This record gives sequence, C-alpha cells and structure tokens, in this order.
Amino acid sequence: MSDSLFEKPSAPLAERMRPRTLDEVLGQEELLGEGGRLKNLLRGDVPPSVVFYGPPGVGKTTLALLLAKEVDADFVAFSAVLSGVKELRAACARAGETRRMGRRTMLFVDEIHRFNKGQQDALLPFVESGDVILCGATTENPGFAVNPALLSRVQVLRLEPLDDAALETLLMRALQDQERGLGALGLSLEEGAAQAIAFLGLGDARRALGLLEACAHSLPKGQKTISPKFVESCAGRLIPVHDRSGDSHYDLLSAFHKSLRNSDPDAALYYMVRALEAGEDPMVLLRRMLAFASEDVGLADPNALQLCIAALEAVRFLGLPEGRLAMGEACVYLAVAPRSNSVYKALGRAKEAFFKNPGAKIPMHLRNSPTNVHREAGAGKGYVYAHDTEEGIAPMPCLPEECGGTPFYRPGDRGFEKRIAERLAWLDRIRRG
Repeated sequence: MSDSLFEKPSAPLAERMRPRTLDEVLGQEELLGEGGRLKNLLRGDVPPSVVFYGPPGVGKTTLALLLAKEVDADFVAFSAVLSGVKELRAACARAGETRRMGRRTMLFVDEIHRFNKGQQDALLPFVESGDVILCGATTENPGFAVNPALLSRVQVLRLEPLDDAALETLLMRALQDQERGLGALGLSLEEGAAQAIAFLGLGDARRALGLLEACAHSLPKGQKTISPKFVESCAGRLIPVHDRSGDSHYDLLSAFHKSLRNSDPDAALYYMVRALEAGEDPMVLLRRMLAFASEDVGLADPNALQLCIAALEAVRFLGLPEGRLAMGEACVYLAVAPRSNSVYKALGRAKEAFFKNPGAKIPMHLRNSPTNVHREAGAGKGYVYAHDTEEGIAPMPCLPEECGGTPFYRPGDRGFEKRIAERLAWLDRIRRG
C-alpha cells in the first residue's frame, strides 16, 4: 500500500499527522505494546479480520490503514453510511478476483454499526472464504451493534481514549514537524498551553490537533507563541462528549447509581451534573433515582420515594436549570438515606415461590363468595373480618399451604424498618395466640 494515503497536504492537521507506522501510534499499549493483542495477531500466517471499537479520535482508521500496510493488502474503504448491499457485494467480488491474482484486500468498513442485519450478513461468505480481510470501525459496543454470526468471525479490539501525556506528545510532534505539521510556522507553546489543549481534547487526538490548528491560524500577525489563555479563547465552551444511546450513557448512569448506593453524595452529584451538562434528559436521571429509592432505600426511609416523585414533578413544572435544585436535593437525600433492599429480596422470594408452585390453591376462606353456589362449595368459609377482632388481626393463614413456612419479607434493622420489625413481631405473636 502506497504511503500517498497518508500524505494529503491540503487536509486538516489531524489527517496530515496520521501515523505512518505502528511505532508512531501513541497510546493503546494493550494492543501495540509488548505482547499486545494486535501485535500477536500480526505474527500469524493468516491476516486477521478485526473490528476496532472505541470513541472518536483514538486511531481506529489509522490502525486499519497501518494493518493493511503491515500485511501488504490493498486497502478498500467503505462507508456504512453511504453504501448499500449492492455496492458491498461488488466490492467483495472485486476482492475475490484480486485474491485469485495473488493479492489480498482489506475491506475497511467505517461505522460498521450502521449496517443493518442484511448488510452485515452479506459480508459473511466473503469473510468466511477469505476473499476479504474485514476491518470494521465502530463507536458502538459490538456486542450490541454487530451480528453474532459476523462477530464470531472477527477479533474485537478495544481502543481507549488517549491520556493527556500521549496528546501532549502528539501536539509537540505536530508543532515541530516541518513536512506534515506546523513546523514551518515556527510556533511555540507557553508553559501550560499543551496541557490546556490536551485537557480540552478529552482523549480525542483529532479534537486536540484541530484545536492546535485553530490556535495557529488565529494568532495575531507576528505573534509566534500560543498561551493557555489564548487556547481557552479559541476553544470556546467545552462541550462534553456524550452519546445518549451508547456506552458513555450507560457508564454514567451506572456510576451515578453505584455512587448513590455507596452513600457518596459528592460522587453522585458529580455524575448527575456531568450527565446534565452533556445534554442528558433529566427524566432519565430521575427515573434512575426513583428506581434507587425503591430498590436500595426501600422501607428504611419511605419518604425517599416521595421526595423523588416531588423532584420529578418540580422538573416537569419548572424545567431546567431551576429544576436542578430539586434533583440535587433528591440526589443528596438518597445518598445519605438508610439502606434496605428487603422488599427487593422479598419480591424475589415471592416470585420464586410462585414458579415453584404456579398452581397453588388459594385457601378457601380467602376466596370470593358472591353466590350460593360459591358458598356451598366452601368459598369464604372460615373467613374472619379483621376489624371484628380486638387486636385488628385474625389468626388465620393467608398464603397457600404450598407456600407457607419461610417468610418472604424479612425487615432490616435500619431506619423505619426497625418499627416494621417490631410490628411484625407483635403480629406474629397474635397469630400464634
């Protein structure tokens, strides 16, 4: 494969600075370091089909180009957004002809998660026969976005966001490179400027290089130094990276819920604010808080659920940003509230008892008895109206015989459940006479 693919003088800086060899790639130690997965795959005789999975700007397309170069294969780029099954089959058929002539073809499918099931299935015979070396790139979790049949034929290689040190190295490389970078401009970075750009890059090499290029072209005439303050002025407002249906969405919700569960109000507030600043629907967070109030706080503090419902109504009525205060109150309250998952466990035991005895008979004294026919059959016989008793409780069993014995609900000893436990113990004494 020609190096011309890497040389586009009119392209943006990020494109021009694309690494030309695997040794130039920064970060991704798990793939490219000593004993890395990609390095190990390249040692085999048969070039692997792979799917690179990771956020934008971490090197998925670059690694695909370098992989094709490494195995000496023709590189055919294919967009999952712009092309359909007909074009896909034609490209694979050409790859088959090329293979019969002794050349291998790497079919690079960018945004492979956008292929529907039919399009992904169309790739299977060509990958299976070896006519193409498939290389997919996706920002979506392949476990959800790629068909199991295709997934079983490829190696999934996860790429991580670049850390600040790697981004700073990349920025200095671009600033000094005379051929592809900004070296001809004779620019320099003041102390802290590289760190500022790396911080604003959010692990995305393309984003960081784009900001460096914007700074270089925005400098006043004659000025050769980029300061941290100038970086901030060029960057504008930081827009967090967030995908409402991707891993970042679920990772944030998971961190939020688990921080609440671990009674950490600072962490819970941080993840809540982070999600809101990234444009998350506040109802998503409020639904999670309602679930937490029921599942994790439970009857240790019944007010938690009511406070969450009040916060939900406040956000509906006020909207944002005013509604954030109500969300913040609910968030902190949940984080410091006493914990009990006794009802959650009780529901599980009740469900288990049902599936063990799905046909368990309802006791006759609890059955409905609207007619003589029902009553003659014994329905309602032996029922005692609880309000007619001195204690307000009738000493009669309510569960089917098959489900009796071990109680489903076992109250904890925190918060309001202490009182529930006392009440249940009293009721048990009454039932036992």
